[in-house]
Amino acid sequence: MNLYLVRHGQDNENVRGGWCNHGLIEEGIEQSKVLGNNLADIFFDEVYSSDLNRAVETTKIILKMQKNKSNHIVYTDKLREINNGLLAGMKNEVAEKEYPGLYYGSLEFNENYPSGESPEEFYNRIKSFWNVEIIPQNKKNILLVTHGGVINIILHLFNDIAYSNKKVMYPVGTGSFVKIEL
Repeated sequence: MNLYLVRHGQDNENVRGGWCNHGLIEEGIEQSKVLGNNLADIFFDEVYSSDLNRAVETTKIILKMQKNKSNHIVYTDKLREINNGLLAGMKNEVAEKEYPGLYYGSLEFNENYPSGESPEEFYNRIKSFWNVEIIPQNKKNILLVTHGGVINIILHLFNDIAYSNKKVMYPVGTGSFVKIEL
């Protein structure tokens, strides 16, 4: 089975992401079109996408360019980036004033964002999705459109490497993909 892990196109870098529901900026739309062209010849037996706008928009652009359309598309909150609670969508300068130095990597593994989740809860949510939704599949090609943090966790799981929120081992740029064979 081939799993194509796509990070959504570029969104607004002036705000904190996480569960922010802003859409793509023009650069992200163009990145998604390039992704669509690069993936146009692949038939996806299953398509999963985060239900946040930036991922949904990326998914729709990619699928619009498919030569053979997939029939099974699932938009799910299970593939969202970490729930950064009160910081979601907050302008960076406001977040820095109200929550100085608060970033994903600065949290302890079991420490929650204000009104959000902890890196441990985030990791367990993605691990559960991986074990329940992806591993049991017996499909040829699966497309998964999501966020950088989710992809980083999946690549840790795939490579059987211990995960920590203190270091990004598998950085994936916006509007790009990684293919893994299961």
